[in-house]
Amino acid sequence: MAELATSRSIVDRMVRAARLDVSLYEEVEADITATNQALMVVVLVAVAAGIGQAIAASTSGPGSPGIIGPVIGSVVSALLGWAVWSYVVYFVGTRFMGGTATYGELLRTLGFAETPSILLILSFIPILGGIASLVALIWRIVAGFIATRQALDLDNTRTLIAILLGMVALIVVVAIVGAIVAAIFGAGVLVGRMF
Repeated sequence: MAELATSRSIVDRMVRAARLDVSLYEEVEADITATNQALMVVVLVAVAAGIGQAIAASTSGPGSPGIIGPVIGSVVSALLGWAVWSYVVYFVGTRFMGGTATYGELLRTLGFAETPSILLILSFIPILGGIASLVALIWRIVAGFIATRQALDLDNTRTLIAILLGMVALIVVVAIVGAIVAAIFGAGVLVGRMF
């Protein structure tokens, strides 16, 4: 019983996620109570990245934004990115690739796949920060692939296609939203100039 409790702690799960332990992704996929833990992973990683960015900005000279702004910005963008990317992968994987998953399963597995990005706290260190950021990116891509494959129950080829189609879909959606926002704000600027 104690082993089961330990294996479900967020720290243990993050370590297993970082180790690319396939059974961890299966475990959190099936554990609906792990959604809050996945949320905490995304927030912890975003806070670490925000701290790394804030320290880097503060060492670059006067006029640094402080620590609060970069951390809040990092958390907000991480949460939005996690929610949107999970949905896009869920939609593409289940509708076009024959995957079987719920949105919650993708949220949980992809949330834990963010674990390697905790290294972004080191991004302010000259040279080492760049290396750590690159390692974190590659590691996170591999973890995200495993998380997607396990959640959707697809083979490697279908998983890769689902991710690539998801990226294309996301780019299209972002471009459309960007065009709409630009049109609205562009029209607002034009109306403001008229009066």
